[in-house]
Amino acid sequence: MAIRKSNGKALLSVTSPHQRSNQKRMREPQPRTNLRVSFANKRLEIINGLFLHNMPGVPSLILLSTHSLAINTESNIYLPWMKAFWDWDRRPPNTPFKRFAKTFEIILYILPTRLIGAPARTVGWRDPGFIHTSFLKELWPNAVYSYKLGHKLFNGTYVWSQQYQFRASPYPGQNSLQRVVIFGDMGKDEADGSNEYNNFQRSSLNTTRELIRDLNNIDIVFHIGDICYANGYLSQWDQFTAQVEPITSTVPYMIASGNHERDWPGTGSFYGNMDSGGDVVCWLRICFMYSTDYGMFRFCIADTEHDWREGTEQYKFIEYCLATVDRQKQPWLIFLAHRVLGYSSCTSYAEEGSFEEPMGRESLQKLWQKYKVDIAVYGHVHSYERTCPVYQNICTNEEKHYYKGTLNGTIHVVAGGGGASLSPFTTLQTKWSFFRDYDYGFIKLTAFDHSNLLFEYKKSRDGKVYDSFRISRDYRDILACTVDSCPSMTLAS
Repeated sequence: MAIRKSNGKALLSVTSPHQRSNQKRMREPQPRTNLRVSFANKRLEIINGLFLHNMPGVPSLILLSTHSLAINTESNIYLPWMKAFWDWDRRPPNTPFKRFAKTFEIILYILPTRLIGAPARTVGWRDPGFIHTSFLKELWPNAVYSYKLGHKLFNGTYVWSQQYQFRASPYPGQNSLQRVVIFGDMGKDEADGSNEYNNFQRSSLNTTRELIRDLNNIDIVFHIGDICYANGYLSQWDQFTAQVEPITSTVPYMIASGNHERDWPGTGSFYGNMDSGGDVVCWLRICFMYSTDYGMFRFCIADTEHDWREGTEQYKFIEYCLATVDRQKQPWLIFLAHRVLGYSSCTSYAEEGSFEEPMGRESLQKLWQKYKVDIAVYGHVHSYERTCPVYQNICTNEEKHYYKGTLNGTIHVVAGGGGASLSPFTTLQTKWSFFRDYDYGFIKLTAFDHSNLLFEYKKSRDGKVYDSFRISRDYRDILACTVDSCPSMTLAS
């Protein structure tokens, strides 16, 4: 976006997300022009700038604000001729739209010089326009809301998007049907089959298609790393977001950080490779770890591109996430990460002799066991594999499809077959590997209540179930002591 004043009139040039030519509108001058900007993401110290586009793609800085400190939640700059709106309404579908509330939280704009390296800051650069982030608060659990996005024009009229709907999340512990889809390493592809840069994610369209087809039976999606494989070419992000918009506009689409989003030498990442293609903001060194509650589920999401070993900040976070859940209200405890911190029969891991990301489970397995993590899911390896309930390389339960009572260990799942080229398995047979599939797919968890969970692995090509198991138990089974899950005791104690 740029402002230029000439002959008593102002020229506004706005770059749209998909059409990169300038859209121009004229307005009469005002004695004073203000834009109020409220920042939702307060992690960074921010300076706001106003830019003039004298030449396409070559912004000239004409105004800078003072620093907007990350700790100051009231930081604003004033530059109200432009307003972005999110209008939302809780109402039955297909009824006349009535504005219930509106919120707007702005705006992120990135310059190529702020990216860490090539090609992201050179041949891969494309002006992303402005990125708007909005928050809706105090939503009623499980209620269906309708919303649309709009822009206020200079003549006071509004331009609106189509109308969308979403269902608000259940409150933590709510006993209702809850369905979760998890996969990694999907990417994007051209629907017409044409060639393009980074052309190795052909099955991503199949995965996307099956999720859209079954969207009425999905409540939340987790894409655990290697999201679009932009690798420094920013236009790839536009292509990916357009591909998944039918999903992301309807259900929560949660992500984890993968090597293709984060890794670059000298930036604080745990690995010194260049998998991100320089598509990392140079001052952004935060660890993308978080937890989220969804009804009867607690999800602990790790960032495998930062150190997770014992004594690190991330290790302390993971333990806190696992330790603070009330298992009587949220019995289903799920650990998610991009790289395989648990178990994998992928050829590359087998050749290293680790059958995991090196140093992966050595620190974390005692946390999974102590806090009785039900399922750990990973990406990075582009295939599907499921283990037995396992602890320290030993199966704690030999059952394969129906678990009743205490698991005694964690089931580890690799679900990195979202769309990128497949990863082969070793020919070595391991006792803990129950099911392998050299194909594309995703997993689905269905919690029927606090005692019954269904796990399904579906292939992207047809959406049919090719592997499954059930867990049936009650709260007493979670409380039961297993190996290394309760404090050590002796006859004296």
